[in-house]
Amino acid sequence: MAGINVASLTAEFIGTFILIFTVGCNVLSSNPVWGGVSIACSLMVGIYALGGVSGANFNPAVSAALGMSGKMPWAQVGAYCGVQVVSGIVASLCYTTLFGANFNLGPTKGFGWWQAMLCEMLYTFMLCFVVLNTAASKKLGGNNQFYGLAIGFVIVAGAYGPGAVSGGCFNPAVAIAIDTSSITKGFGWCLVYSSFEIFGAVLAVGLFKAMRPEENDESEAAPAEYGLKSKIVSECVGTFMLVLTAGLNVLVHSKAAAFSIAASLMCMIYACGDVSGGHFNPAVTVSIMLSGRNKIETPVAMYYMAAQIGAGLLGALTYALIMGGVTFPIGPGKGFGWMGVATAEIAFTFVLTYVVLCVATVRKAPAPEFTGWIIGSCVTVGGLAIGIISGGSLNPAVSFGIGVARIFFGGNLWRCFVYMLLEFIGGAAAAAVFKVTHADEYEDEGEKKPLQAEA
Repeated sequence: MAGINVASLTAEFIGTFILIFTVGCNVLSSNPVWGGVSIACSLMVGIYALGGVSGANFNPAVSAALGMSGKMPWAQVGAYCGVQVVSGIVASLCYTTLFGANFNLGPTKGFGWWQAMLCEMLYTFMLCFVVLNTAASKKLGGNNQFYGLAIGFVIVAGAYGPGAVSGGCFNPAVAIAIDTSSITKGFGWCLVYSSFEIFGAVLAVGLFKAMRPEENDESEAAPAEYGLKSKIVSECVGTFMLVLTAGLNVLVHSKAAAFSIAASLMCMIYACGDVSGGHFNPAVTVSIMLSGRNKIETPVAMYYMAAQIGAGLLGALTYALIMGGVTFPIGPGKGFGWMGVATAEIAFTFVLTYVVLCVATVRKAPAPEFTGWIIGSCVTVGGLAIGIISGGSLNPAVSFGIGVARIFFGGNLWRCFVYMLLEFIGGAAAAAVFKVTHADEYEDEGEKKPLQAEA
């Protein structure tokens, strides 16, 4: 990690300025569809451009998380936070001058402070958790090229669903900048926002160390394979954030729901994939188990699926809590019947699970640095293609969570079990087809001959 010097402090100033200036311009331009992507990309490019100079924190919560995890000296944390806050205020004054307008900070209309703060805490947690795992962990830090993509696209995951509740800061420098530039409209929410964002950073450090026990001891090296406890923590965290993001996007009628949900899956795969494989989906686990090759033992698969179902339910209850008890049903879309649902869920769960098998479980991965992006994109594919038919669940943990959360408000539980069955069928079909298309994966290395030898 870079030390305190002119170069690192300047880098933090520039990166934070670009991020917060982009936030303000998108909000004042009324850009509801692509605004979140624009802000995410500003963070991503800043990380790639300046990460080698300062570590590219651009966020006091991130700096605090690095300090609490022992990855950054506290003097550096303080210096970075000071620069980030000043840079944010300067950026907010610039976008206010450019547009001749500003906007205030606070929960959006119809939501209370605790609902907004729960969103801020959980998605600041997600951001800090992804930073710690992809950019600072002993196993992944400095050993991958996807860290900037994973960190930046947490903003896509958070901007559309929870962003409609809290405004989607996930960064004390953003909160302070917005509140300062609009001080004539009131001031004070930045203190509340910042407090809960720091709570999110604390939670991220705790789960980071629970999932990666080697991070509790500086002298301990990262293991080649993690134990079952670490794997279960990984599956729980990833599935929880996936289901929570899905539910919030649906309930706020997000303009980019499929892309946002896909981003949450991608980010969590990059953060947790080296620990548990990043399944976050019982259909994926079943598909990998049925594909053989000792990729996962049956007892471990059972633990995975139990963790995914439990975490999915918790995620669904959390979005119901945030939305004040409002949920949504699972079932055929308007104008479609159960045959349509069956076709859609089986087909696109097949797509998702088959792609997982092909890119993440083969001997030679076709694009290791893009694995999370490829798998996450399957949600974009399915969500946009069949969202109006079945909702595009593609995941028994999502279906179960939606179904159980709904029964508290008069829904029918049996529907979620139908979805789960269809999704498991899709996963099983993927395993069967994989055995045909990738027959060489079932040969011993010694049995495989080079093409020249067969001539």
